[in-house]
Amino acid sequence: MIPVFTLNIGEKELQNICIAVESGWVSSRGEFIKIFEKEFAKYCGTKYAVTTMNGTAALHLALVSLGIGKGDEVIVPNFTMISSALAIHYTGATPVFIDADENTCNINVSKIEDKITDKTKAIMPVHIYGHPCDMDDINKLAKKYNLKVIEDAAEAHGAEYKGKKAGSLGDIGCFSFYANKLITTGEGGMLVTNNKEIYDRVRSLRDLAFGEEQRFLHQEVGFNYRMTNMQAAIGCGQMESIDDFLKIKISNANYYNKELKEIKGIITPIEKKYVKNSYWMYVIKVGEEFGMSKDDLKKKLYEKGIDTRDFFVSMSEQPFFKHLQSDEKFPVSKKLSETGLYLPSGLNLDYKTIKYICNVIKTIKDEKTK
Repeated sequence: MIPVFTLNIGEKELQNICIAVESGWVSSRGEFIKIFEKEFAKYCGTKYAVTTMNGTAALHLALVSLGIGKGDEVIVPNFTMISSALAIHYTGATPVFIDADENTCNINVSKIEDKITDKTKAIMPVHIYGHPCDMDDINKLAKKYNLKVIEDAAEAHGAEYKGKKAGSLGDIGCFSFYANKLITTGEGGMLVTNNKEIYDRVRSLRDLAFGEEQRFLHQEVGFNYRMTNMQAAIGCGQMESIDDFLKIKISNANYYNKELKEIKGIITPIEKKYVKNSYWMYVIKVGEEFGMSKDDLKKKLYEKGIDTRDFFVSMSEQPFFKHLQSDEKFPVSKKLSETGLYLPSGLNLDYKTIKYICNVIKTIKDEKTK
Protein backbone atom coordinates (compact mmCIF):
# COMPACT_ATOMS: atom_id res chain seq x y z
CA MET A 1 0.00 0.00 0.00
CA ILE A 2 1.30 3.46 -0.92
CA PRO A 3 0.45 5.53 2.17
CA VAL A 4 -0.81 9.11 2.16
CA PHE A 5 2.20 10.14 4.22
CA THR A 6 5.42 8.66 5.57
CA LEU A 7 7.82 9.96 8.22
CA ASN A 8 11.27 11.28 7.41
CA ILE A 9 13.24 11.24 10.67
CA GLY A 10 17.01 10.81 10.38
CA GLU A 11 20.16 10.33 12.39
CA LYS A 12 20.37 13.94 13.55
CA GLU A 13 16.99 13.73 15.25
CA LEU A 14 17.96 10.47 16.97
CA GLN A 15 21.26 11.95 18.12
CA ASN A 16 19.46 14.96 19.56
CA ILE A 17 17.05 12.73 21.49
CA CYS A 18 20.00 10.91 23.04
CA ILE A 19 21.58 14.23 24.03
CA ALA A 20 18.30 15.34 25.65
CA VAL A 21 17.98 12.09 27.59
CA GLU A 22 21.60 12.14 28.73
CA SER A 23 21.21 15.73 29.90
CA GLY A 24 18.36 14.70 32.23
CA TRP A 25 16.11 17.42 30.77
CA VAL A 26 13.43 15.31 29.14
CA SER A 27 10.33 17.29 30.10
CA SER A 28 9.55 20.93 29.35
CA ARG A 29 12.87 22.46 30.32
CA GLY A 30 16.07 22.09 28.37
CA GLU A 31 18.24 23.68 25.73
CA PHE A 32 16.46 22.17 22.73
CA ILE A 33 13.26 24.09 23.59
CA LYS A 34 15.12 27.40 23.40
CA ILE A 35 17.00 26.46 20.24
CA PHE A 36 13.88 25.23 18.45
CA GLU A 37 11.94 28.39 19.32
CA LYS A 38 14.78 30.63 18.18
CA GLU A 39 15.33 28.77 14.90
CA PHE A 40 11.64 28.59 14.04
CA ALA A 41 11.08 32.29 14.74
CA LYS A 42 14.02 33.10 12.48
CA TYR A 43 12.64 30.82 9.76
CA CYS A 44 9.23 32.52 9.88
CA GLY A 45 10.71 36.01 10.03
CA THR A 46 9.21 36.83 13.43
CA LYS A 47 10.81 38.09 16.63
CA TYR A 48 9.37 35.48 18.96
CA ALA A 49 8.21 31.87 19.06
CA VAL A 50 6.72 29.70 21.81
CA THR A 51 6.55 25.90 21.66
CA THR A 52 3.30 24.17 22.62
CA MET A 53 2.04 20.62 23.00
CA ASN A 54 0.13 20.75 19.68
CA GLY A 55 -1.27 23.15 17.10
CA THR A 56 -4.69 23.33 18.73
CA ALA A 57 -3.08 24.44 21.99
CA ALA A 58 -1.24 27.17 20.09
CA LEU A 59 -4.53 28.45 18.66
CA HIS A 60 -6.19 28.37 22.09
CA LEU A 61 -3.30 30.26 23.68
CA ALA A 62 -3.40 32.84 20.89
CA LEU A 63 -7.07 33.53 21.53
CA VAL A 64 -6.74 33.65 25.32
CA SER A 65 -3.69 35.90 25.14
CA LEU A 66 -5.81 38.43 23.21
CA GLY A 67 -8.50 38.39 25.87
CA ILE A 68 -11.08 36.66 23.67
CA GLY A 69 -13.82 34.92 25.64
CA LYS A 70 -17.52 34.50 26.31
CA GLY A 71 -19.72 36.82 24.28
CA ASP A 72 -17.06 37.42 21.62
CA GLU A 73 -17.10 36.24 18.01
CA VAL A 74 -14.21 35.04 15.87
CA ILE A 75 -14.49 34.70 12.09
CA VAL A 76 -13.14 31.40 10.80
CA PRO A 77 -13.42 29.38 7.58
CA ASN A 78 -16.31 26.96 7.30
CA PHE A 79 -14.03 24.61 5.37
CA THR A 80 -11.22 23.73 7.76
CA MET A 81 -9.98 21.19 10.25
CA ILE A 82 -12.22 21.29 13.32
CA SER A 83 -9.28 22.31 15.55
CA SER A 84 -9.65 25.89 14.33
CA ALA A 85 -13.27 26.17 15.45
CA LEU A 86 -12.79 24.15 18.64
CA ALA A 87 -10.03 26.45 19.85
CA ILE A 88 -12.52 29.33 19.60
CA HIS A 89 -15.16 27.28 21.41
CA TYR A 90 -12.72 26.51 24.27
CA THR A 91 -12.59 30.22 25.14
CA GLY A 92 -16.38 30.54 25.32
CA ALA A 93 -16.40 32.68 22.17
CA THR A 94 -18.51 31.85 19.11
CA PRO A 95 -16.99 30.80 15.78
CA VAL A 96 -18.61 32.57 12.82
CA PHE A 97 -18.25 30.50 9.67
CA ILE A 98 -17.44 31.84 6.20
CA ASP A 99 -17.76 29.79 3.02
CA ALA A 100 -14.70 28.82 0.98
CA ASP A 101 -13.17 30.04 -2.24
CA GLU A 102 -13.55 27.15 -4.68
CA ASN A 103 -10.17 27.66 -6.34
CA THR A 104 -7.89 27.88 -3.29
CA CYS A 105 -10.15 26.14 -0.72
CA ASN A 106 -9.35 29.07 1.61
CA ILE A 107 -11.77 31.44 3.30
CA ASN A 108 -13.70 33.60 0.81
CA VAL A 109 -12.45 37.01 1.86
CA SER A 110 -15.24 38.81 -0.01
CA LYS A 111 -17.78 37.35 2.41
CA ILE A 112 -16.04 38.33 5.66
CA GLU A 113 -17.15 41.95 6.06
CA ASP A 114 -20.86 41.12 6.05
CA LYS A 115 -20.28 38.87 9.09
CA ILE A 116 -18.45 41.44 11.21
CA THR A 117 -20.50 42.67 14.19
CA ASP A 118 -19.86 44.59 17.39
CA LYS A 119 -18.99 41.23 18.98
CA THR A 120 -16.30 40.34 16.45
CA LYS A 121 -12.84 40.40 17.98
CA ALA A 122 -10.64 38.50 15.53
CA ILE A 123 -10.31 36.82 12.14
CA MET A 124 -8.69 33.40 11.96
CA PRO A 125 -7.66 32.68 8.36
CA VAL A 126 -6.48 29.12 7.71
CA HIS A 127 -3.95 28.45 4.95
CA ILE A 128 -5.70 25.33 3.71
CA TYR A 129 -3.44 22.56 2.40
CA GLY A 130 -0.49 24.96 2.24
CA HIS A 131 -1.88 27.73 -0.01
CA PRO A 132 -1.78 31.11 1.81
CA CYS A 133 -4.94 33.18 2.11
CA ASP A 134 -5.23 36.68 0.64
CA MET A 135 -3.73 38.33 3.70
CA ASP A 136 -3.64 41.91 2.41
CA ASP A 137 -7.43 42.08 2.19
CA ILE A 138 -7.84 40.29 5.53
CA ASN A 139 -5.45 42.70 7.26
CA LYS A 140 -7.24 45.69 5.71
CA LEU A 141 -10.53 44.49 7.19
CA ALA A 142 -8.87 43.87 10.54
CA LYS A 143 -7.47 47.39 10.58
CA LYS A 144 -10.79 48.92 9.51
CA TYR A 145 -12.72 47.20 12.31
CA ASN A 146 -9.93 47.05 14.93
CA LEU A 147 -9.72 43.25 14.87
CA LYS A 148 -6.85 40.88 15.58
CA VAL A 149 -5.61 38.36 13.00
CA ILE A 150 -4.61 34.87 14.09
CA GLU A 151 -3.13 32.82 11.25
CA ASP A 152 -3.80 29.11 11.44
CA ALA A 153 -0.69 28.04 9.54
CA ALA A 154 -0.80 24.43 10.76
CA GLU A 155 -0.57 23.19 7.17
CA ALA A 156 1.61 25.94 5.72
CA HIS A 157 5.20 25.64 6.99
CA GLY A 158 7.37 27.42 4.45
CA ALA A 159 4.47 28.77 2.40
CA GLU A 160 4.81 32.42 1.40
CA TYR A 161 2.52 35.33 0.62
CA LYS A 162 4.17 38.12 -1.39
CA GLY A 163 7.59 37.00 -0.17
CA LYS A 164 6.70 36.70 3.51
CA LYS A 165 6.38 33.42 5.36
CA ALA A 166 2.98 32.16 6.51
CA GLY A 167 2.61 32.81 10.22
CA SER A 168 4.30 36.21 10.04
CA LEU A 169 1.41 37.99 8.30
CA GLY A 170 -0.98 38.64 11.19
CA ASP A 171 -0.75 39.40 14.91
CA ILE A 172 -0.09 35.74 15.75
CA GLY A 173 0.73 32.66 13.70
CA CYS A 174 0.10 29.09 14.86
CA PHE A 175 1.69 25.88 13.59
CA SER A 176 1.34 22.14 14.14
CA PHE A 177 4.13 19.56 14.16
CA TYR A 178 1.87 16.52 13.94
CA ALA A 179 3.43 13.49 12.23
CA ASN A 180 2.15 14.38 8.75
CA LYS A 181 3.31 18.01 8.73
CA LEU A 182 6.31 19.30 6.75
CA ILE A 183 8.42 18.94 9.88
CA THR A 184 7.33 16.96 12.90
CA THR A 185 7.96 16.51 16.59
CA GLY A 186 5.42 13.66 16.80
CA GLU A 187 2.91 15.93 18.46
CA GLY A 188 3.66 19.57 19.05
CA GLY A 189 2.95 23.12 17.99
CA MET A 190 4.39 26.62 17.84
CA LEU A 191 3.05 30.14 18.21
CA VAL A 192 4.94 32.99 16.55
CA THR A 193 4.51 36.76 16.94
CA ASN A 194 6.31 40.09 16.73
CA ASN A 195 4.50 41.42 19.80
CA LYS A 196 6.52 41.19 23.03
CA GLU A 197 3.44 41.58 25.24
CA ILE A 198 1.68 38.67 23.51
CA TYR A 199 4.87 36.60 23.67
CA ASP A 200 5.29 37.10 27.42
CA ARG A 201 1.64 36.37 28.13
CA VAL A 202 1.62 33.21 26.03
CA ARG A 203 4.76 31.92 27.75
CA SER A 204 3.06 32.36 31.10
CA LEU A 205 -0.29 30.88 30.07
CA ARG A 206 1.41 27.87 28.46
CA ASP A 207 3.14 27.04 31.74
CA LEU A 208 0.17 27.05 34.16
CA ALA A 209 0.59 30.80 34.77
CA PHE A 210 3.12 30.23 37.55
CA GLY A 211 3.81 33.33 39.62
CA GLU A 212 6.88 35.42 38.87
CA GLU A 213 7.71 36.31 42.46
CA GLN A 214 6.26 33.21 44.14
CA ARG A 215 6.15 30.28 41.73
CA PHE A 216 3.19 28.41 43.19
CA LEU A 217 1.02 31.50 43.55
CA HIS A 218 -1.22 31.76 40.47
CA GLN A 219 -3.01 34.98 39.55
CA GLU A 220 -5.03 33.51 36.65
CA VAL A 221 -5.96 30.28 34.91
CA GLY A 222 -3.03 28.81 33.01
CA PHE A 223 -2.68 25.71 30.85
CA ASN A 224 -0.27 22.80 30.78
CA TYR A 225 0.48 23.17 27.07
CA ARG A 226 4.24 22.67 27.18
CA MET A 227 6.35 20.82 24.62
CA THR A 228 8.96 18.41 25.95
CA ASN A 229 12.67 18.85 25.43
CA MET A 230 12.77 15.48 23.62
CA GLN A 231 10.16 16.67 21.14
CA ALA A 232 12.08 19.90 20.61
CA ALA A 233 15.23 17.81 20.04
CA ILE A 234 13.47 16.15 17.11
CA GLY A 235 12.27 19.56 15.92
CA CYS A 236 15.81 20.95 15.91
CA GLY A 237 16.93 18.04 13.76
CA GLN A 238 14.00 18.53 11.42
CA MET A 239 14.77 22.24 11.02
CA GLU A 240 18.08 21.34 9.40
CA SER A 241 16.11 19.70 6.57
CA ILE A 242 13.07 21.97 6.32
CA ASP A 243 14.18 23.70 3.10
CA ASP A 244 14.98 20.35 1.48
CA PHE A 245 11.61 18.96 2.58
CA LEU A 246 9.82 21.96 1.08
CA LYS A 247 11.64 21.51 -2.23
CA ILE A 248 10.54 17.87 -2.31
CA LYS A 249 6.91 18.84 -1.70
CA ILE A 250 6.93 21.45 -4.46
CA SER A 251 8.77 19.19 -6.90
CA ASN A 252 6.35 16.31 -6.28
CA ALA A 253 3.36 18.64 -6.73
CA ASN A 254 4.75 19.86 -10.05
CA TYR A 255 5.19 16.30 -11.23
CA TYR A 256 1.64 15.39 -10.19
CA ASN A 257 0.38 18.47 -12.03
CA LYS A 258 2.22 17.49 -15.19
CA GLU A 259 0.93 13.90 -15.15
CA LEU A 260 -2.68 14.74 -14.25
CA LYS A 261 -3.30 17.89 -16.29
CA GLU A 262 -4.73 16.09 -19.33
CA ILE A 263 -7.24 13.98 -17.38
CA LYS A 264 -10.67 15.51 -17.77
CA GLY A 265 -12.51 15.76 -14.48
CA ILE A 266 -9.39 15.79 -12.30
CA ILE A 267 -8.93 19.30 -10.93
CA THR A 268 -5.40 19.90 -9.66
CA PRO A 269 -4.43 22.48 -7.02
CA ILE A 270 -3.70 26.04 -8.06
CA GLU A 271 -0.96 28.41 -7.00
CA LYS A 272 -1.78 32.11 -7.15
CA LYS A 273 1.04 34.12 -8.71
CA TYR A 274 1.73 36.04 -5.48
CA VAL A 275 2.09 32.98 -3.21
CA LYS A 276 4.35 30.00 -2.69
CA ASN A 277 2.17 26.96 -2.06
CA SER A 278 3.89 24.52 0.31
CA TYR A 279 1.65 21.64 -0.83
CA TRP A 280 1.25 20.12 2.63
CA MET A 281 -0.88 17.50 0.91
CA TYR A 282 -1.32 17.07 -2.82
CA VAL A 283 -5.07 17.48 -3.29
CA ILE A 284 -7.37 16.90 -6.23
CA LYS A 285 -11.05 17.50 -6.85
CA VAL A 286 -13.04 14.96 -8.84
CA GLY A 287 -15.38 16.70 -11.26
CA GLU A 288 -18.34 15.37 -13.23
CA GLU A 289 -16.25 14.95 -16.38
CA PHE A 290 -14.26 12.21 -14.70
CA GLY A 291 -17.30 9.96 -14.92
CA MET A 292 -17.47 8.72 -11.34
CA SER A 293 -17.71 10.09 -7.84
CA LYS A 294 -14.83 10.86 -5.53
CA ASP A 295 -15.88 7.94 -3.33
CA ASP A 296 -15.82 5.49 -6.25
CA LEU A 297 -12.39 6.70 -7.34
CA LYS A 298 -11.14 6.37 -3.77
CA LYS A 299 -12.29 2.72 -3.62
CA LYS A 300 -10.67 1.85 -6.95
CA LEU A 301 -7.38 3.47 -5.94
CA TYR A 302 -7.39 1.52 -2.70
CA GLU A 303 -7.88 -1.71 -4.67
CA LYS A 304 -4.72 -0.81 -6.59
CA GLY A 305 -2.73 -0.26 -3.40
CA ILE A 306 -3.02 3.53 -3.29
CA ASP A 307 -4.26 5.10 -0.06
CA THR A 308 -6.07 8.45 -0.05
CA ARG A 309 -7.91 10.71 2.40
CA ASP A 310 -11.13 12.70 2.09
CA PHE A 311 -11.23 16.48 2.33
CA PHE A 312 -12.43 18.02 5.59
CA VAL A 313 -16.10 17.88 6.54
CA SER A 314 -17.06 21.55 6.83
CA MET A 315 -17.99 23.13 10.16
CA SER A 316 -21.61 23.75 9.15
CA GLU A 317 -22.00 19.97 8.77
CA GLN A 318 -20.51 19.08 12.16
CA PRO A 319 -23.00 17.61 14.69
CA PHE A 320 -21.19 19.39 17.53
CA PHE A 321 -21.83 22.81 15.99
CA LYS A 322 -25.47 22.08 15.24
CA HIS A 323 -26.49 24.79 17.71
CA LEU A 324 -24.79 27.36 15.45
CA GLN A 325 -26.41 26.17 12.26
CA SER A 326 -29.02 28.30 10.55
CA ASP A 327 -30.66 28.45 7.15
CA GLU A 328 -27.42 29.77 5.68
CA LYS A 329 -25.95 27.61 2.94
CA PHE A 330 -22.27 26.94 2.36
CA PRO A 331 -22.34 25.50 -1.16
CA VAL A 332 -18.64 25.73 -1.90
CA SER A 333 -17.62 24.04 1.35
CA LYS A 334 -20.13 21.28 0.69
CA LYS A 335 -18.84 20.75 -2.85
CA LEU A 336 -15.24 20.60 -1.67
CA SER A 337 -16.08 17.96 0.93
CA GLU A 338 -17.95 15.92 -1.65
CA THR A 339 -15.30 16.04 -4.38
CA GLY A 340 -11.89 16.33 -2.71
CA LEU A 341 -9.14 13.76 -2.07
CA TYR A 342 -5.54 13.83 -0.86
CA LEU A 343 -3.23 11.68 -2.95
CA PRO A 344 -0.05 10.19 -1.41
CA SER A 345 2.13 13.12 -0.37
CA GLY A 346 4.99 11.67 1.66
CA LEU A 347 8.49 13.08 1.57
CA ASN A 348 9.84 9.69 0.48
CA LEU A 349 7.77 9.53 -2.71
CA ASP A 350 9.76 9.19 -5.91
CA TYR A 351 8.75 10.12 -9.45
CA LYS A 352 8.28 6.48 -10.39
CA THR A 353 5.64 6.07 -7.67
CA ILE A 354 3.91 9.33 -8.60
CA LYS A 355 3.80 8.27 -12.24
CA TYR A 356 2.30 4.92 -11.20
CA ILE A 357 -0.44 6.68 -9.17
CA CYS A 358 -1.25 8.99 -12.08
CA ASN A 359 -1.29 6.12 -14.56
CA VAL A 360 -3.73 4.22 -12.36
CA ILE A 361 -6.04 7.25 -12.33
CA LYS A 362 -5.78 7.48 -16.12
CA THR A 363 -6.57 3.77 -16.46
CA ILE A 364 -9.60 4.08 -14.17
CA LYS A 365 -10.83 6.99 -16.28
CA ASP A 366 -10.25 5.10 -19.55
CA GLU A 367 -12.04 1.97 -18.32
CA LYS A 368 -15.02 4.05 -17.24
CA THR A 369 -15.35 5.69 -20.66
CA LYS A 370 -15.09 2.48 -22.70
